[in-house]
Amino acid sequence: MNRIPILIIFFSFLFILHTVNSLEAEAKSSLVTFLGKLSNNKGQLDRIWNSTSDPCLDLWKGVTCVTQTVKILNLTRFNLSGSFDATSLCDDRSLASSLSTLILDGNNIGGDISDDIAKCKHLTRLQVSGNQISGIVSGSLSILNNLKRLDISYNKFSGNLPDLSRISGLILFLAQYNKLTGNIPTFDFSNLEQFNVSYNDFSGPAPDTKGRFPDCYLGNPKLCGDQLANKCPSPISNSENKKSKNFSKTQILMYSGYSVLAIVLIIFIIYKLLKRKKTEQKAAAVNKVASIDDNIDKPIVASTDQYKTGETRSEVSFVSGDQSAMVSTSVVVLTSPDVNGLRFEDLLRAPAELLGRGMHSSLYKIMLENGMILVVKRVKNWAISSSEFKHRMQRLDQVRHPNVLSALAFYSSQQEKLLVYEYQQNGSFLRLLHGAEMGQAFDWSSRLGIAASIGEALAFMHQELSDDGIAHGNMKSSNIFLNKNMEPCISEYGLNMMENNQCSSSIVNNGFKGDIYGFGVILLELLTGRLVQNDGVEELTRWVHSVVREEWTAEVFDKSLISEGASEARMVNLLQVAIKCVNSSPETRPTIKQVAVMINTLKEEEETSLISQA
Repeated sequence: MNRIPILIIFFSFLFILHTVNSLEAEAKSSLVTFLGKLSNNKGQLDRIWNSTSDPCLDLWKGVTCVTQTVKILNLTRFNLSGSFDATSLCDDRSLASSLSTLILDGNNIGGDISDDIAKCKHLTRLQVSGNQISGIVSGSLSILNNLKRLDISYNKFSGNLPDLSRISGLILFLAQYNKLTGNIPTFDFSNLEQFNVSYNDFSGPAPDTKGRFPDCYLGNPKLCGDQLANKCPSPISNSENKKSKNFSKTQILMYSGYSVLAIVLIIFIIYKLLKRKKTEQKAAAVNKVASIDDNIDKPIVASTDQYKTGETRSEVSFVSGDQSAMVSTSVVVLTSPDVNGLRFEDLLRAPAELLGRGMHSSLYKIMLENGMILVVKRVKNWAISSSEFKHRMQRLDQVRHPNVLSALAFYSSQQEKLLVYEYQQNGSFLRLLHGAEMGQAFDWSSRLGIAASIGEALAFMHQELSDDGIAHGNMKSSNIFLNKNMEPCISEYGLNMMENNQCSSSIVNNGFKGDIYGFGVILLELLTGRLVQNDGVEELTRWVHSVVREEWTAEVFDKSLISEGASEARMVNLLQVAIKCVNSSPETRPTIKQVAVMINTLKEEEETSLISQA
C-alpha cells in the first residue's frame, strides 16, 4: 500500500528534474541563436563557442556565469559582423532574468535594437559603441529601470531620442557620432557622470548641463542655448507683434530713408579704406604667425597640464599668410588612410584652438575641411636631424599597442617639426583624477583597470623597443589620454621634447628605469587622489614614504576609496608596488614586466571578488 505514494514522489521528482534541464537547454539554445546572428558565420561561431559544450561549465569566451546563470556577455572587439537580435536573447526568461551586462563594443554589427530589449529588465549596462547599428533608438530602453550605463556612440542611429529621464539611476549616456535628430530630452544631469551627444543633427534648445559637460553638444549646428555660441531667439510677445503690424506708411518710408542713407555711408567708407585694408590684412596674417611662434619660445610653466585638465582654452588661427603659399610639401603619413594626402599647408590653414604651451612646443586642436578633428604638436628647435626624426617615427609606427596613442603623420623641417594625432574627446587621465578630486566618481575597480592597462602597454613597448633604446622618457598622468571607450592610451611615447617636466631630477633618471619611476608616481596619484603639480613629484613620494614609515598607511589612500569600501588589502599591495617603482636607486626598481604581472594579479583578484559578490 505504501509503494504507490513512493512511486508518485519518484516520478514527480523525475518530471521536475526534466523540466529544469529543459529550461537550461532552452536558455543555451537562445544564447547560441543570439551569438550565431551576431557572428553571421557558422565557422566563426564554432571556433569561438563550441555549441555542443556548456557556456558556464566550459567557460565560453566572453561569457561570465554565476551559479550556472549567464550574468555578463562581454564581446568587445570580437570581429563580429552579423546583426543585433534582442528577441532571441531576451525572449528566454532564464537569460532575461539573469543577464546584467551586455557589451558589444568595437565590432561591425548591424541591425537595430528592437522593443524586445525591454524584456531583459535586469540589465545594468548596455554598450554597443563602435558598430553599424541603425534605426531609431527604441523607446523600450526607458523601461529598463535598473540601467546604469548606456553607450550607443559611433553607430548609425537616426530619429528622435526617447525620454530616458524615467531611468532614475542612469549615470552614463553616450550617443556621439550618430544621425539623431529632433530635440534633446531632459536628463538628470546631477546624477550623470558622463554625457555626450556630440556630432548628430539635433535641433532646438539644448538642455542646460550647468557647465558639467562642456563638449557634449559639439557638431550640432541646429542646437541653441546659453552654453553654446548659437543663442536661442527671444520670444516676441503678442503685443509687440501687433504693434509691428500697425506701422504706418509714413514710418515705413522714414525708416527706409534712414536705411538707404546708412548703406550709402557704409559704401563710401569701404571705398575709401579698401586699398589700405588689403595691405593691412597681409601684414596682419604674417604678424599673427610670428606672434604664435614667439609664444612657443616663451617658457610657460604647466600650460600643457592646463590643457589636460580643461582649465584654460584660447582661440588661435593656424593661417600662415605668405608662408603657406611657399610650402607645398606633403606631411609623411604613417599607416592611417584617413589622412592620406595631408599637406603642411592644410594644417596651417585649418581653424585651430591652442590647447597648451610648453618650453619648446605648442599643442593645437584643429578641424580639417572634411570635418576631421586632429591634435597637432608643434615643436621648435628640437636638436635632432630630419633623417633621425623620420627613422624614429617610422620605428615607433612599427610597434603598435591599442593602449599607446600612435602618431598618424608627421612633418619635419630644420626649423620645426609637427606631430599629428587623433583627437581624444574624453580628455586625459589627469582630468579624470581632477574630476575625482572635485567629487566626481572614480571607483577602485576603474582605477585598478587603468593601472593594469597602462602597465601592460608600457611593458609591451619596453620589450619591443629595448634594442633600439627608445623609452617613453616623460611618463606622467597628463600624458595618459582616454579613448572613446574610456580606456587609457599612453601618448608621446619616445618623444621626450626635453620640456621642463616634473621628472627631471637625478633621482629619477632617464630611459626605461625613468619610465618605471614615472609609472610609480601615476600609481601613487591613483591611490592618494593627489595631483602632482609643477615639480611636486618628489614632494608626493616623500609624503607617501613618511606616512608609511610612521605606520599610518591608511592615511595615504584617497578618502573616496575608503568610503566606497574598496579592498584595503589590495590597495596596500598596489601601494607596495608603487613604492618599489619610485625607489631612489634605479637598479633596485623592478622591471615593468614584473610590475604589470603584479598589478594584473590584483586586478584578477578584484574581478573574482566582484563576481562572488554578485
